[in-house]
Amino acid sequence: MAESVQEKVIRIIAEQAVLDVSDVHPHSTLQELGIDSLGLVESIFAIEEAFDISVPFNANEPGKSDFDISSVAAIVAAVEGLVAQKAA
Repeated sequence: MAESVQEKVIRIIAEQAVLDVSDVHPHSTLQELGIDSLGLVESIFAIEEAFDISVPFNANEPGKSDFDISSVAAIVAAVEGLVAQKAA
């Protein structure tokens, strides 16, 4: 069975943070997971590659981008939005 968007994003974030998938929860923030700015960039690149999407370059500026990185759930929702745009 194929991974859901949430499962895939959580797996990618866990890999980048060198954590077990069970340690990454939707309510977790990247800061709580120990992901710094370099880890964020690496996570974004991995997400772009995994889903064949382009994350806005200003994703780290919440007021200027629709791509919210405030929590794992927000990242999942943003990725789902980009995947849906691509499919349309």
